[in-house]
Amino acid sequence: MDPKDQLLKKLNSLCPNTLMETLQIEFVDVEDEMVVARMPVTNRVHQPDGVLHGGATVALAESVGSAASHLFLGGQDVQVRGIEISANHLKSVKNGYVFAQATVIHKGRSTQLWQIRITDDQDRLISLVKLTTITLSN
Repeated sequence: MDPKDQLLKKLNSLCPNTLMETLQIEFVDVEDEMVVARMPVTNRVHQPDGVLHGGATVALAESVGSAASHLFLGGQDVQVRGIEISANHLKSVKNGYVFAQATVIHKGRSTQLWQIRITDDQDRLISLVKLTTITLSN
């Protein structure tokens, strides 16, 4: 198994019995300081009017940003917590998948700033999210 596949397997092993499993979030790509996850858009993540719920979008964003922090800042030796998140929702989605790509803006020893772009199946920007994480020693 190549190193990229090993990292994806490690990230996906964090999902059972969590909100990520409930929302069917799957990590699908990892590169240098970038992680991508996808989530299916079905009625389980819809608002009452049949479009993707902003809260589910933010949960996807925090999941991928926190996973990236954990992966790139020490793995098992730290705990990662989101301490601030803001999202601008730009477009509605009714079905298919949304993809969250987390890239680092600032990687400090204790706090990190991530930009998470949420796109649809056609690579259209759905939401733009900023996440600040903090790493805590175990």
